[in-house]
Amino acid sequence: MSDHFYIYGCGYLGQLVAKQLLEQKLSVHGVVRSEETLEKCRSLGIPVSAIDLDSNESLLPDTSNASILYLIPPPVKGVIDTRIDNFVIQLKNKLPNKIVLLSTTGVYGNCHGQWVDENTPVNPQVDRAKRRVDAEKKMQAFCTENNIPLTILRVAGIYGPNKLPIKRVSSGEPIVSEEDSPFSNRIHADDLTNICCEALLNEKIEGIYNCADGNPTTMFDYFTKVAKASGLPQPPSISLHAAQQQLSKGMLSYMAESRRIDNSKLLNDFGMTLKYPDLDAGLAFLAKT
Repeated sequence: MSDHFYIYGCGYLGQLVAKQLLEQKLSVHGVVRSEETLEKCRSLGIPVSAIDLDSNESLLPDTSNASILYLIPPPVKGVIDTRIDNFVIQLKNKLPNKIVLLSTTGVYGNCHGQWVDENTPVNPQVDRAKRRVDAEKKMQAFCTENNIPLTILRVAGIYGPNKLPIKRVSSGEPIVSEEDSPFSNRIHADDLTNICCEALLNEKIEGIYNCADGNPTTMFDYFTKVAKASGLPQPPSISLHAAQQQLSKGMLSYMAESRRIDNSKLLNDFGMTLKYPDLDAGLAFLAKT
């Protein structure tokens, strides 16, 4: 096992992971882009530095013999991940012991509500998912060429404290009715933090893993339960036909995909029980605040 850990993209999730590793008296270094995130990490006691993977001039710290958690999202446009390109070019002279890459269950595309496991072929249908597939392929090629163990975590929607659609729910913007609403999948931030730490620390964990709670519900169910748990009025619901005229293109792109994520491989190989195995358990903290 490595004795030093680098977290590239040390934002919301990265900070949770860094704090957990630091609590175990491990050596951790966060890498961020913005001054705001830099200051946030410092306030949390996380050693940190800033780089910009959109620039060829940014120099990576020496990651030789360390383990890396890569959380940096691809650029916001296009179908390729140029940040991964810049990352692996520099990494050739600073080879780590292991890489854990965060990806998304969006790489499976629209599965018409069917169950999906890690053997399901990727079928990205929107650019943001195509960028993630590109990132996976490039990291797999790099790690194979340099004999570096790689774990890819295909993550569903992350929720938890300070990571809920409160603003949208409270705005009164309509949601698609239950009968027209697609399946969606999610994972609580605390559970995902534990998954990331285990992936970094356990030398036996390699390959691709779906990270979801295994209890998908509709997007209608998600928004209405967030509203109820937050003490907010239930958002008005509309038909999918009406949504085509009223909702944003971004939201409609999510509504166009439906799948149910099987997390059996994750639970088996990681030997773990999720702290929040369904949405009701995950939202219970709101009733206490």
